[in-house]
Amino acid sequence: MEYRCVTTSIEGFVQQLAVAYITHGYWFYVAGEIPEGKELAAIDAKLIERYGIAITKWARCRRKKQGLANMQYLRHERFFLLLATKGRHEFFEREMASFRDVRRAPIKFAGYSIGCRKGSDGRWHASVRISRENHASLKAAFVEIGLRRTLAVATREFSRVQFQCFAPVRRQILEALGAVNRARGAAGLELVPLASVSLRRAIVQPFQD
Repeated sequence: MEYRCVTTSIEGFVQQLAVAYITHGYWFYVAGEIPEGKELAAIDAKLIERYGIAITKWARCRRKKQGLANMQYLRHERFFLLLATKGRHEFFEREMASFRDVRRAPIKFAGYSIGCRKGSDGRWHASVRISRENHASLKAAFVEIGLRRTLAVATREFSRVQFQCFAPVRRQILEALGAVNRARGAAGLELVPLASVSLRRAIVQPFQD
């Protein structure tokens, strides 16, 4: 059975992590970076074999019923994640000092902060947002551009935002737009139109060649 674990884009990595894994209870993780000079495929195979990750969905169901944890492995370029559900597994013994709970310690990747929050329905949901430091610097840069450059330039900069518009990201981008327009309004400048911001998330194929 082929186990697909190498994403071909940042967007694919984030989507697979949030939508396919965290949403389905893969809350415990170890993050790592494969050093230069190491063969990526060999490291992938070693970790997948060590933790018995490449199993069928039926085997995962059986393990869950037995109170055993299931695992996934995900990599983009040299950054990788080992992910586990709750239950018994040697992963928790091997990685006792290293594993984290995404509900308490979000995963930082490519400017994103990917965590898990309890919703109003009492259930845990994946939460993808721009990391706090990246959002602050992005908003400050937009405000500076909005005050110093033309409306056309400010509009173009908003259209170039690369972050995928998960709900929290949309709120952050709209917050940045609001800050820019308050500054432009106070300076007597025309406001940046809402239409300049793309608020729809593109669905991608994570493992597409």
